[in-house]
Amino acid sequence: MRTTLRIPEISDEERTPLVAALLEIVQTQQELIQELRDEIARLKGQKPKPRIKPSTLGKNSRNKDTQGRAGKRAKRNKTERLEIHETVVVEARNVPTGSTFKGYEDFTVQDLLLQPFNTLCRRERWRTSQGSDIVAPLPEEIRTLVVYSFIVYQYYHSHVTQPLILEQLLELGIDISAGQVNRIIVEGNELFHEEKDEILRVSLKVSGYVNVDDTGARHQGKNGYCTHIGNEIFAWFQSTDSKSRINFLELLRAGKNNYALNSKALDYMNERKLPKTQLERLASFGNVVFEDEWKALLNSLDFTNNRHIRIATEGALLGTILEHGVIHPDLVILSDDAGHIRIWSYSVTTPANLTSCSMPFAGYMQSAP
Repeated sequence: MRTTLRIPEISDEERTPLVAALLEIVQTQQELIQELRDEIARLKGQKPKPRIKPSTLGKNSRNKDTQGRAGKRAKRNKTERLEIHETVVVEARNVPTGSTFKGYEDFTVQDLLLQPFNTLCRRERWRTSQGSDIVAPLPEEIRTLVVYSFIVYQYYHSHVTQPLILEQLLELGIDISAGQVNRIIVEGNELFHEEKDEILRVSLKVSGYVNVDDTGARHQGKNGYCTHIGNEIFAWFQSTDSKSRINFLELLRAGKNNYALNSKALDYMNERKLPKTQLERLASFGNVVFEDEWKALLNSLDFTNNRHIRIATEGALLGTILEHGVIHPDLVILSDDAGHIRIWSYSVTTPANLTSCSMPFAGYMQSAP
C-alpha cells in the first residue's frame, strides 16, 4: 500500500544546518520516487500523476517591474496611471489647535458609471419655394454611440444573448426594443468589416510568414469552411462556402474585389498551360484592372471550359495580390499539403526550382493534384 511521508512543521529555531540538509535530501528522494512511479505507470499504459501548475490568478504581466516590492508601492504605481475624473478634498476632523498643515495624502477610488446619456438632435427643417421640405441629416457620429459598441461587445465578445442584453439595457433606463437590438447586431456593421480587412492588409504587408489552415464549419444553417490566416502577431478568420484555390486567393486580396491583368498574371496562365489563343486575347488588354465585370469578360472571350476559367481567374487574382503590394514581397505561407494552398517558390528576378509547399509567395502556386 502506497504511503506518503508527511514531514511535520519545523520552527526556525529548530531548523539547524543539519536539519535543513536532511530536509533537502528527503525532498529530493520524494521527487525521484514520484518520477519512478510515473515511469512505471506509463509502462503499464496508465496515466502518471498530473502536474498541476501553481495558480497565476491575480498576477499581471504589466506589473512585473513591481514584483518583490511592498504592496503599497505596487498599488501606488498602478493608480498613478489612472485618469482622474473628479477630485474630492476630505477635511480632517478634530485637528488640535496649533497643528501644521502638511499637504494631502492621496487615495484613489475606482468606480464604474453606468447611466443613460440622451442627446436631443434638433435638425433644421426648411420649406423650399417649390413646396418641398429639406431636413438636416443625422450626424455621422450616430453610428459610433457607446450603446452601439456596448451591444456589439456584449454579444460577440462576452457571448451574452439578445434577451439578456435587452433586459440589461432596460434596467439601465434605455428605451429600446428587441428588434432594435437585433438590427444593431446584424446590420450596419460595415465599419467592423472594414477594420477586420485592414488588419489582414497591414499584417500581410509586414509579416515575413503566415500560417494558413481551414476547417469545416456551418454558417447560417449551411455547411461551409472557415479559413484562418495568422501568425504570432495577428489572427484573421473568414467563413466561406468554398475551399478552392480561387477562394484562398480572394481572401488574400484583403477586401479588394478586382482582377488584375499584368505580366505576373499572364506568366501564371502560361505556366498553367492556358491555350495560346485565349492567352493572346487576355494579353491584348495590356495592364488593366477589372471589377465585377470579370466573369462577363471571360464569357465574351468564349471561355467555356471550367479549367480555363479557373486558370484565368487564379492568374488575375494572383496579379492583383502581387501587383498592388497587398503582401510582403518575401512572404512565406506555411500550410498543410492541401492542393488549394500549396505554394511554389518563384523569385521575381531568377526563377527557382519549385520543390516545397512552404516557400516564398513571390510567384506561382502548384497545380492541385
